Amino acid sequence: MKKRKGKTPFQIIILSFFALILVGGLLLMLPISSQERTVTPISDCLFTATSATCVTGLVVRDTATYWSLFGKCIIMTLIQIGGMGVITIGMAIMKVTGRKLSLSQLSTMKESISAPQVGGIMHLTGFILKGSLIVELAGAVLLAPVFISDFGFLQGVGYSLFHSVSAFCNAGFDLMGEREPFSSLTSYSANAYLNIIIMLLIVVGGIGFLTWNDVMTHKHHFRKYSLQSKLVIITSLLLIIIPAVFFFFCEYSDLGLKERILSSSFQSVTARTAGFNTQDLAQMSESGSLTMILLMLIGGSPGSTAGGMKTATFAVLFLGAITVFRRKNDVECFKRRVPDNALRNAGAILFMYLSLFITSGIIISRYEGIPLLTCLFETGSAIGTAGLTMGITTQLSMLSKGILMFLMFFGRVGGLTLIYAAVSSSESVKGRRPVDKLAI
Repeated sequence: MKKRKGKTPFQIIILSFFALILVGGLLLMLPISSQERTVTPISDCLFTATSATCVTGLVVRDTATYWSLFGKCIIMTLIQIGGMGVITIGMAIMKVTGRKLSLSQLSTMKESISAPQVGGIMHLTGFILKGSLIVELAGAVLLAPVFISDFGFLQGVGYSLFHSVSAFCNAGFDLMGEREPFSSLTSYSANAYLNIIIMLLIVVGGIGFLTWNDVMTHKHHFRKYSLQSKLVIITSLLLIIIPAVFFFFCEYSDLGLKERILSSSFQSVTARTAGFNTQDLAQMSESGSLTMILLMLIGGSPGSTAGGMKTATFAVLFLGAITVFRRKNDVECFKRRVPDNALRNAGAILFMYLSLFITSGIIISRYEGIPLLTCLFETGSAIGTAGLTMGITTQLSMLSKGILMFLMFFGRVGGLTLIYAAVSSSESVKGRRPVDKLAI
């Protein structure tokens, strides 16, 4: 009798995220979750739960004015678990309760945080949990003076914690709707202190847990960092600086120098999966919107709280192109050779993201009768788990919202994870097919 195979790590990751979304959606349906104490339609609850779990930030109900304190706590919990990874939290609970972890469970943990190997995975998990808690609490303390001044002590403390968790997890959920619904952080566009704190939280959360570990272990000895950490740090810096310069010279020309610098920098940082905005995105030029879309598609770094194709994917594709231009055989960087499978995976990820992003944008545009660029901005935001919008989310039909929910889920768990979960690995073959020429 053939032995039944258990679920693969990829299937466990997907089922865990799906279960968390379902539980979160059901909890948000409860009358206690809304300020009016009414049952919220299941479609809106599942959309909100998906957005929170996948740390996206797209909403169909204003977070501040619609959801009660209980509902906001549910959303913040979904953001926290979704940001650090369902598997990470689950493994930590198992460890605390004294249960021994099997090799299969450790392998699932490895895939969940994109770790290079199973060895030392529990130590890395503890590092992630402790580090996340310290950063989020520090962020809340630093944000407290601003929010306490504006909203009073108790509400200010709550707002500080919520926005610290949301920023660190790159979720983009905010509670500024009391001033103006769906306004995000536009009322703080000139507040340098708050802008800098939020940007730092976003960058730290989106840089990747493995890069954290490298920085903490090797400090300022950059040469000792892994190739991935080097690529992540340099690519992240370039993807912040170059777009910020572009936004400064091509957007926000009507603002004063200080606010112009802050807005340009903030939009550059937040576009790659964070979801906050300090300026009205609907007022951006087409070139500015397209730049934002590209940043949202790239996203954060592997093993981080962010989504998107990932900075490492973008870097590998760029290095692959340079290798072709220079007519070399191997992709090299920092005196190291990039594995061939990394380039193949990067190409597959790019194809999947572009195909889904463009196809979904076209479908929504045709079905809703909305300009294509606006729809592409929405689908790019969803698949990149950025959460930025030009204000059309609440106007969309169930079909379009369903498409966005799928894109958010896809963007968070990862395209290859979904493929590997659905397709069983093929048996290894002893021989290889003959090579034939193909013109490119």
